[in-house]
Amino acid sequence: MTKRPRLEDMQRAGFPMGGEPLAALDLADTLMLAAQPPVDLIDSLATSVTWWKLQAPGLPEGPTPSPEATRALRAAIRDVLDAHLAGRPPQDTSIEDINAAAAAVPTSPRIVRTGTGTTTQTRWHTEHGGNAALAAVAHETIELLASPARLATLRRCANPSCSMLFLAATKRRTWCAANVCGNRVRVARHYERTRGA
Repeated sequence: MTKRPRLEDMQRAGFPMGGEPLAALDLADTLMLAAQPPVDLIDSLATSVTWWKLQAPGLPEGPTPSPEATRALRAAIRDVLDAHLAGRPPQDTSIEDINAAAAAVPTSPRIVRTGTGTTTQTRWHTEHGGNAALAAVAHETIELLASPARLATLRRCANPSCSMLFLAATKRRTWCAANVCGNRVRVARHYERTRGA
């Protein structure tokens, strides 16, 4: 469950940001908060299904979550991540919603034979109810919040007209995507320099 969609694939499907190491971040970035009014990139069944199809290779198999359940988990994830960046406590309901989504599908480790020996996999017990994809995204969020070192790499795009979140692999990364906000910032700087000349 480590295969992640590429940024190019996400952008081709109409999502300006994606391909982050965690589906939880990609989900949080489906709500563009810097726009007025905010833009919901999964505002229909079709866009929600498209997003989940892009994420599917890195998530457990199972039915596609409903758009309503997807947006509810996204709101909770977005709140806890924004709260961390703002240095404020998240809403209690956000924490409860993430915990509930994660707990809805119990997991257990399994040994699986491979061509060269054995490996471990996680079995998602959907026979108890819940949605495995939502549970996996909630698990990612919990693991991120429980890892101070990884959480320290969480950033909001430096472009003031962007609200996208990402994990910065290097300290030099300041914007969500070089081909989106990176280009806009460079063009704006160039315009300011040449306008004054």
